[in-house]
Amino acid sequence: MKIGRLYSFEAAHVVRDCASKRCKYSIHGHSYTAEIVLSAKGLDKAGMIYDFGLMKREIGYIIDCFDHSTILFAGDDDSYKNMIKTHSARWIELPFNTSAEQIARVLFALISKALSLTTMQNGENGVFLEYVKLNETAKGWACFEKADFESLGVDIASITCSQAVSSESGDIISRLSKNEKFINPKEL
Repeated sequence: MKIGRLYSFEAAHVVRDCASKRCKYSIHGHSYTAEIVLSAKGLDKAGMIYDFGLMKREIGYIIDCFDHSTILFAGDDDSYKNMIKTHSARWIELPFNTSAEQIARVLFALISKALSLTTMQNGENGVFLEYVKLNETAKGWACFEKADFESLGVDIASITCSQAVSSESGDIISRLSKNEKFINPKEL
């Protein structure tokens, strides 16, 4: 059994070294939709895999890191990155190119880590992330699944973000990189 929740966010990026001239030479934005799908070993006390209300917490904070942000590639030109960082309050920097595939990969790593660090309070039974499907456009998407993560892990400590992103998202990325524990409330 699986459950899922859709999240949306607006973000800009440049995808260096791709075939499309527009994508590799020009900053451009997308209205992303992320489908987050969870499963579990069993149901909780309420007969649920995981309460949708709980998905708004840490998972929501993770998605919010990307909303209205410029997603930067750490290996990009320093003058370009510094210009964005100087003139934009919201940015997030990834250790690899910012394709839809890589963004889905990062979301998977962050959400999986958050779930593994969360103390459940309602008898949740082995909740884990099945996949992240990221729609970059109405017609184009990338999907990162649990099986992919075994060979394509992400060093969360290598992800950096602006002060605005950090403060507005409860410093979630830093907290995940430090293996900070999260405790679900018994009641929302």
